Amino acid sequence: MPPSTVGLNSCLVTVDGTDFAIVEPWPFELDFNRKFYSHKFKRSGLRYEIAIAVYTGNIVWFHGPFPCGAFNDLKIFSLKLQTMLPYREKVIADRGYRGNPSCVTPDDSLNEEHKKFMAKARARHETINRRLKQWGCLKQLWRHDRKKHHSVFKVIVTLVQLEFEHGHRPFQVDVVNDNVLFTTFDLE
Repeated sequence: MPPSTVGLNSCLVTVDGTDFAIVEPWPFELDFNRKFYSHKFKRSGLRYEIAIAVYTGNIVWFHGPFPCGAFNDLKIFSLKLQTMLPYREKVIADRGYRGNPSCVTPDDSLNEEHKKFMAKARARHETINRRLKQWGCLKQLWRHDRKKHHSVFKVIVTLVQLEFEHGHRPFQVDVVNDNVLFTTFDLE
């Protein structure tokens, strides 16, 4: 069932969450705190939401940190970014965002070319997540005060964006056929 809104031309960003491992928060509750549990690490973690501009590859938004176990990607998206989207604007997201009318997922693709375009945009997003995790303080287990994680993350996002602006850009996602990619979904 196609979403009831305009198509890919209304999708200006890709959005995804990324997790970072942390030491077990205190106090311990039955060996670990479920609120912070990340299924990706099988241990505690913090999650951030990141939005990447579809046509430039720039990092245009981040939000967090959130305890991994208490906040999935869709819940984080609904808290802030979704409320800030202009009328009819959508985001390209993975299947974890299914069912949200503000998200275009692989299940919503119009055709094979549209699906490939969205897959490339999401793949670029994952490479940017990887660039953030290449910094040792985010790659390794965070052993410092959790309150400081946000400040360090913010600095690293800024440094990665500066890398983009000084010639180390992520790969570009090219629009092959405007007629296919800018087709609109049914409005009703």
